[in-house]
Amino acid sequence: MAQQKSYRYAFIVITTLFFLWGFITVLVDSLIPRLRDVFELSYFQAGLVQFAFFAAFFILSIPSGFILAKIGYKKGILLGLTAMSIGCLLFYPASSYRNFEIFLIGYFTLAGGITILQVAANPYVALLGSEKGASSRLNLSQAFNSLGTAIAPVIGAMFLLSDTIKSSEEILVLSDVDKGTYYISEAMTVQKPFLFIAGFIGLLALLFLFIKLPKLIKASPRGGYGSLLKNKMVRLGAFGIFVYVGAEVAIGSYLVNYFLDMNLAKVITENETMKGIAERILNSDLTSMDSKAIVGAFVVFYWSGAMVGRFIGAYLTKIMAPARVLSIFAILAVTMLLISINTHGMVAMWSILAVGLFNSIMFPTIFTLTLEGLGNLKPQASGLLCMAIVGGALIPPAYGFLTDNVGFKLSLLLLVLCYGYILYYGVKKHKKIDINPNKII
Repeated sequence: MAQQKSYRYAFIVITTLFFLWGFITVLVDSLIPRLRDVFELSYFQAGLVQFAFFAAFFILSIPSGFILAKIGYKKGILLGLTAMSIGCLLFYPASSYRNFEIFLIGYFTLAGGITILQVAANPYVALLGSEKGASSRLNLSQAFNSLGTAIAPVIGAMFLLSDTIKSSEEILVLSDVDKGTYYISEAMTVQKPFLFIAGFIGLLALLFLFIKLPKLIKASPRGGYGSLLKNKMVRLGAFGIFVYVGAEVAIGSYLVNYFLDMNLAKVITENETMKGIAERILNSDLTSMDSKAIVGAFVVFYWSGAMVGRFIGAYLTKIMAPARVLSIFAILAVTMLLISINTHGMVAMWSILAVGLFNSIMFPTIFTLTLEGLGNLKPQASGLLCMAIVGGALIPPAYGFLTDNVGFKLSLLLLVLCYGYILYYGVKKHKKIDINPNKII
């Protein structure tokens, strides 16, 4: 009973971290349309924002595993939170000096902190109970991660996208006084939310100084990475994480631009129902809102769909084989993308937003399916899987490059291929379990 209570307390504490990095990750997504205007970036250059974030997972995941083995789980959390706070603080000089390079460094630092937390937290949750219930537990933790991602677009639309950004030509005709006032206003728009986040992270770090967590992650045997790389299902699972994160982030990062490309701001303002939804989300009359904020308000449905789906997924993966649930959700994601490609207006908008619902269970389910039967190699496997999150660095710029050249609709076919691979992995894993359910893969 005491152990169960300890596990429950640990689960709650770690789940707060899932919420935190979900919120921050998507809040920065909201910056992309703004940064594109401020720095006059192409879609490909805007995709480099995600490259800076997710490249940290590729570079730092395995080193993070070694760091955690040396300093322990609790100190690792404190290190990760400190790095996240520093990254948020770097947004202050980046916005003050309108320096895109400083912003990218800050974002990479922020991602480095999240990487340390991710490498440890995902297998830690999986170990807080039986292996059979691992997918369900991680889906539940990830549901609170999605709660953070659902709240973030609203905050982003209200604080980061609500005003109109001036072009270089418009800035040139301003007087020196007006130009200085405009730059200060622009800087404060970005600075305030991230200064608040840095302070919140600092308080959370103080909290972790005084809590106790069960020590479940043991040292992995030497040569573990070599053994894991020889395991076909581990390789397939890692690539599944790669394409999933890349597809999810590509959609989330470019939704605002995709909606603007379809002129949906006008469609929304001319439709009483859609206008009412946007005004309730933004808590403001749309006449005072920039078009980016109007369409940006609906991004909340993409991320909140993932939250709802994970709560549902926590139940479904208890009563059905997780690999089967994964396959069904992948089919539905492909279907929604194909509908969006071949339609316009509200149908195209709501179908691509629905992909968020079917994204929901993919990361935690692929993660736990890949960890099954790996014993003490789970922490090292977690490092490999977190390294595969680099898909979020590579696929969005690739999607942006395609968009620059062939437009949004045809570019979505790249994401159809990503979800098609996840379907393949789910079917492959389900067949493997059906053939020999007792075999450790």
